[in-house]
Amino acid sequence: MAKYKVLFLCIGNSCRSQMAEGFARTYGTDVMEAQSAGLGPAIAVSPQTIDTMKEKDIDVSEAIPKGIDGVDRSGLSLIVNISGQKLPIRAVPMEDWDVRDPIGRDETVFRAVRDDIERRVMELILRLRAEQREEQGLPPQRGNARQRVDTWRGRFR
Repeated sequence: MAKYKVLFLCIGNSCRSQMAEGFARTYGTDVMEAQSAGLGPAIAVSPQTIDTMKEKDIDVSEAIPKGIDGVDRSGLSLIVNISGQKLPIRAVPMEDWDVRDPIGRDETVFRAVRDDIERRVMELILRLRAEQREEQGLPPQRGNARQRVDTWRGRFR
């Protein structure tokens, strides 16, 4: 079964989209190919992003901020817009996530943003898995996505 190709897009590709890509690559490689970009890429990934993701055992220290022209946009299934900007993209389905920008804030804000993004990415993964099962003609998994996310959270706290 083909994987969904998902682009996580924020402003600098230094915090939010890097976090989302990190979670997607850690938890969702069975269902998606994740990449991230920024509308105006930063020089480097924020050290606080690297540190707070390490707390979840996810290493994004080798990540490099990229602009939208620096990623392969062919065959995109979904753009997840975390930039807070209204984007004039119509050729690809887009989902807007209202996640505050942690840049310039302390670790508490970075952790809260990271945890919010982790929850959202897990919900996306579960939704894509359900869509994939439906496309394959398989019955839905027992329990709803919210229950599966809550179960997942309990295992990884």
